This record gives sequence, C-alpha cells and structure tokens, in this order.
Amino acid sequence: MRRRAIVVIATLAMFAAVLGLSRMAATPSMALLYSGLDPAAAGDVVAALEARGVAYKVQGGAIQVDQAQRDELRMTLAAEGLPAAGSAGYELLDQLSGFGTTAQMFDAAYWRAKEGELARTLLAIPQVRAARVHIARSDPQPFRTSERPTASITVTTSSGSLSADQAKAMKHLVAAAVAGMTPEDVSVIDSASGLVLSGEETPQPGLAGDARAAELKRNVERLLAARVGPGKAVVEVTVDVVTDHEEISERRLDPDGRVAISTDSEEKSGNSTQSDGQVTVASNLPDNAGAGSGDKSQTNETRERVNFEVSETKREIVRAPGAIRKLSVAVLVDGVQVTAADGTVTLQDRPAQELDVLRELVASAVGFDEARGDVITLRSLAFEPAAEVGTLAEAGMLSGLDVMSVIQIAVLALVALVLGLFVIRPVLTAGLRATPELPAPPAPLALPGTVGADGAARVLDGEIDDRDLPSLSVVSRDAADIPLDPVARLRRLIEERQAESVEILRGWMEDREERT
Repeated sequence: MRRRAIVVIATLAMFAAVLGLSRMAATPSMALLYSGLDPAAAGDVVAALEARGVAYKVQGGAIQVDQAQRDELRMTLAAEGLPAAGSAGYELLDQLSGFGTTAQMFDAAYWRAKEGELARTLLAIPQVRAARVHIARSDPQPFRTSERPTASITVTTSSGSLSADQAKAMKHLVAAAVAGMTPEDVSVIDSASGLVLSGEETPQPGLAGDARAAELKRNVERLLAARVGPGKAVVEVTVDVVTDHEEISERRLDPDGRVAISTDSEEKSGNSTQSDGQVTVASNLPDNAGAGSGDKSQTNETRERVNFEVSETKREIVRAPGAIRKLSVAVLVDGVQVTAADGTVTLQDRPAQELDVLRELVASAVGFDEARGDVITLRSLAFEPAAEVGTLAEAGMLSGLDVMSVIQIAVLALVALVLGLFVIRPVLTAGLRATPELPAPPAPLALPGTVGADGAARVLDGEIDDRDLPSLSVVSRDAADIPLDPVARLRRLIEERQAESVEILRGWMEDREERT
C-alpha cells in the first residue's frame, strides 16, 4: 500500500507539473506599454485594449501587454490619439457651434486650447513626464490701461530636476506663443525642486549670497588645484550681503549760482499841457492850435524785468539688496611630502613664502577689500587619508540570466527527478526481490549431564535414529545410546531452555513461509 501511495502521489505531482509548465508556456511574456499616465488617459487606453480583446496587465501606474504585440498596439493607439497627452488642444474649438456660443465662451475655450497645446509641446521634451500651463489674462475694460498677460508652468520630470537653461527655454516658448507676453512674465515651477530661476530674475537676498559664495568657492578651488593638486585644498566662503532695499531722493538749490534766462524791458514817455482856464475861440481850435499860454509837462518811464534760473541738483539713489557687506574666506591646504635619507616619507607644512603667494592669489580671486572688513585665513596642515567606503559593485554570476527561465528549468529537473525515483525505478525493480537474510541458526543444545568419550559434552543435532523403530532414540555426536525416552527428554530440554526453543521454532516457521 505504501508503494501504491507513492506511485499515485508521484503521478499526480507529474501531471500538476506538466499542467503548470504548459500554463506558463501559454502565458505571454508581458512588456511595458505605457506608464505614468493620468487616470483619465490610462482609462482610455484600457478601454481601447478591452475593445480589441487584447490581454493586458495593470501594475501600479504601468500597463503591460504581450511583448509581441506591444509595438503594433502603440502605433494603432497613436493613430487614434491615445493616450491623450495632457489637456485637450485646439480640438476644443471644433466642438463649438455657431448657435448658442457667446464671445465669453469662445474666449474661455480658446485660452484653454492654447494652454493644452503648450502643454503638449512641453511634453515633447524627453525629460518631461507631465506639464501644465496656466495663462492669466485680464479682460479689456474701459478707462483702464491694458495689462500684460502672465503665465505659470508646472513641470514633473522623469528623473532629476530642471536646469536653468531648460527653464529659460520654456519661458521663451510660452512668451512667444502669447501676444504681449515677455519671458519675465512666465514662472517655471518644478514639482521636485520648486521655483526654477533662469538667471534673468532677481533672486532673493539670501539665495543671492549663497550663489555668490558658491561661485567664489569654485573659482578659488580651481585656482589652488593648479598649484597644490586636485583635492588637496578645502575652501569655504561666507558672503554677508545687504538685505535692505533703500531709495534716496535728494534736491539741492544753490542761490549763488543764478543764471539769467530771459530779459523784458519796457519804456514809456508822455507830454501834457495845462491851460489857464479861459475858454476862447482859439482854445477850441483843433490840436490846440490856438491855445494860449499854460503849464506844460513831459514824463519818461523805463521798466526792465530779468528772469533768473536758480541752480538745482536732483539725486535719486536706489540701493537694491544683494550688495556684499563683508566677505570671509577660509582655505586649508594639504602639506607636502618630504622623503628622508632613510626613505621614510613624511608630511610637512608648506613654507610661509608659498602661503603668502597663495594668499595673494586668493585675495585677488575673491575681490578682497580690507576697508570693508574682509577676512582671509589660509593655513597649511597635513590631511588625514580618506578611508575607502564601500566596495566596488560588480555584476553577479546570475545577473544575465532570466529568472523565469531558471524557474522553468528547475521545475523540469524536479519533475524528472521525481519520475526517475518514484515511477521508473520501482517499475524496473518490481521483478527483482531481494532474498531476506535469515538469522544464523542457534547452536545445538547440549544435554545436561551427558559427556562423550573424549570428555566433551554431547549435544543434540536434531536427527532421529530410525534403525530401531519401536524404540526411538536421539543420536548424539558420539553415537552413544541414551536410555531415556526422546519425547520426555525433549520436553525437559524445552522446559529448561525456553528462549532457545522459541527462536528455533520461529526460524522454522519463517523458512517455511519463504519457501511457500
């Protein structure tokens, strides 16, 4: 029964293994179709695959299909406009009809289409995984000057973050697509690093100081590396910048510095005569021709006006944040190796003359100003050797193997082993039965009190002497007749040696079973 159970279990295991291998062989090898899609776009792609009856697998944000059909499906779905790249574009305008569409509705659809088209253009960049564009434009209103439109771009990259050059290119792209917009009116926001500055904006005072310190640090390190070698100089720069914004307006008038700018002269003269008061014919003649004697007077008046311009000085001073208030530079230079006469190598500090020369170079590189309170500290000390961290990453022995192929080979080997051990081997060895090894027969029993001619005890050998049938006698090895009854003697022997008798009877019974 145990052998039959083993054969049945091995057969079932064989059929299960064959069924599993056939199912694994029938399952297609899945490959990535699309990943990182919006939920709406991913739903459209899945619906299109179900309509075609294509087997697919969704794992996280990735859609996988049969590797043999992947390229064909990509081209087919692309012809249908799937997956939808971001927002909808100018196709939104095709859905507007002339009836029931107001000017406000058309403008809203137009700007929405403009944002979608710009987002699609940004998605054409290989590094950009997702992009959104928002355009803010004020409606024209009477008695109000027109304002320039502004825009903001939100970008999600596949790896890393956007560089300043890429952000600048995106600003020019959006500004060129919208009338009246300049690159300064566009803001680029990276989902990983935040606001991206393209170098044209005025950074915050703290960021300006950090950027200036990083630039000075790179310049000093590059300068020192030419002399002491790469990695043998450590430079730290601290820049204290002005964070206050100040505007000063000044107007000065100088009364002593007058300048005549215009002159106006006016001159008047007049004559008058006063009569004696008598009225005659002569006094009534024209032009007072017959006037008599009287008082005469003459007047002259001269008036002059000069306009002077007083000297005036106007000054407007605008102090923007970012100016350097104080500069601190710390430089640590590695020592030099000195080989002694016995061959030992030691590190010693660099000479003071060399340090002075290096200090002058560093002061020139950072724009050192002693009146401003700048500080430069340069020292030479021996560097501690850097300990090696980690080990070299190397490809393993199984790096180039396919895991599924290894699993399939292991399952096939296991099935072959089970078939060989539990099915084929029992069938081949079914006709060959090993003869059981019987235990050695016990030694003949010696009769108590019987001694042979040579002094040795006589023992029974189990043979009956049939020469004298009426009286059976047990023959010993000395062939001497024993007067006792053989049956009685056998009973007595069994009573005395019960354990040996039981073993003899058991051996006879097993021998008979094997023979039958």
